[in-house]
Amino acid sequence: MNLGDYTRPAFKRVAVLLGGESAEREISLRSGTGVLAALQRCGVNAFGFDPAERPVQALRDEAVDCAFVALHGRFGEDGTVQGLLELLKIPYTGSGVMASSVAMDKAITKRIWQQARLPTPDFELLSEGFDADRVVKRLGLPMAVKPVMEGSSLGFTRVDRQSDLAEAYRSARRYDKSVMAEQFVSGREFTCAVLQDASGRPQALPVIEIQAPEGRYDYQNKYFGDATRYLCPAPIDVALTQQIQSLSIDAFETIQCAGWARADLMWDSKTDPMLLEINTSPGMTDHSLVPMAAQAAGIPYDELVLRILAQASLKIGAVQ
Repeated sequence: MNLGDYTRPAFKRVAVLLGGESAEREISLRSGTGVLAALQRCGVNAFGFDPAERPVQALRDEAVDCAFVALHGRFGEDGTVQGLLELLKIPYTGSGVMASSVAMDKAITKRIWQQARLPTPDFELLSEGFDADRVVKRLGLPMAVKPVMEGSSLGFTRVDRQSDLAEAYRSARRYDKSVMAEQFVSGREFTCAVLQDASGRPQALPVIEIQAPEGRYDYQNKYFGDATRYLCPAPIDVALTQQIQSLSIDAFETIQCAGWARADLMWDSKTDPMLLEINTSPGMTDHSLVPMAAQAAGIPYDELVLRILAQASLKIGAVQ
């Protein structure tokens, strides 16, 4: 796979933002630790910076000329840190303020995809006192209930009976004030990473099929269990592979992502694959999927980190 000419980035001092204050703090610490070690192995002057322990403004005192964002979830993947870095004039990895905030909000993301005629399951926002009978009639059973602005499957519930819908709502509500119910797509689960090449053109990495125990790819199975199987490249035909990769690039471009991202999809073998969400700061742990896909494309972990770093920039008002 050709992702374009590769050149080591020329940043003199890089802050790896890790940890943070979201529910995904533990995973971010693991991601950031891996990124930091890779940068240091490659001779980059890099250090770890935890926004939960020091204000981001302190980067001004560190002579930083770039930030590698390895934060996940709120206050790191949702446009907030990106906005601060823009104000501080510090180039950073990944998507900008708008794309980060949009992608973090699953409902807004899906509305944009629907407007662009990209396939994604129907959904409905839930609020206190919602009409369960009407929601079930619209979306059917089973359905997925999840926080609108949370990742790593935190607060996710598969609802098989209408009587369980209220408890699923309360479970999701513990993570976010906004909760959504979504048509449940059964079948095979895939993920596809998108990485911009040296010219800024998005390229899809090999597709991964996820086979979780009982089909439940939850927080535990994502990061701490060994029962989930990851098939990379996914054992599917060329046509389906290309369709998933094309959809992932469309999802990336429609939201106006930058640098890198990872799209999650489901396929029931009867209709087109369905986009579920897109992650603008994917995990970089030893269980993470982007490094796995990159390895299958012939890109070792350290080189992947450097490629992402090379795409770092300020986005607001930037002239290409």
